[in-house]
Amino acid sequence: MALSLVINHWHCNMLTQYHLNFATPGRDIINITDNITQCVAQANVTMGLCHIFLHHTSASLILCENADDLVRRDLEAFMLRLVPDGDLLYQHVAEGPDDMPSHVRTVLTQSFLMIPITNGKLALGTWQGIYLWEHRVRSHHRKVTVTVQG
Repeated sequence: MALSLVINHWHCNMLTQYHLNFATPGRDIINITDNITQCVAQANVTMGLCHIFLHHTSASLILCENADDLVRRDLEAFMLRLVPDGDLLYQHVAEGPDDMPSHVRTVLTQSFLMIPITNGKLALGTWQGIYLWEHRVRSHHRKVTVTVQG
């Protein structure tokens, strides 16, 4: 799977900010750990915080196990059971049967993550990865702002 990625970069005092743009393939859980790791490396911060913010209401960010793809497949299966597409409960269906379920999924997950930086690297656990979870069935362009403070 090829992701489109555009990086814009700003630096001010103790903050460095990056704007990443991803073209998602549609509903999927996409590993963006390497992209965030590159931002932290470029910011040249030894100790600090990395704030990752997603500018959308129908996708989310998650910190997830990164060793077994079955974990992400099971998360999607769980979410499909919890928040099914096309449920007659929903009135907000302007963009199709996955419209409102995508918003519910986002509210149940996260739009931002905050990760410590230690010794110049993201202080992630051994099995942790950073993922963009696209909730819409069709592909979309997603904007992520990464702010590194140190």
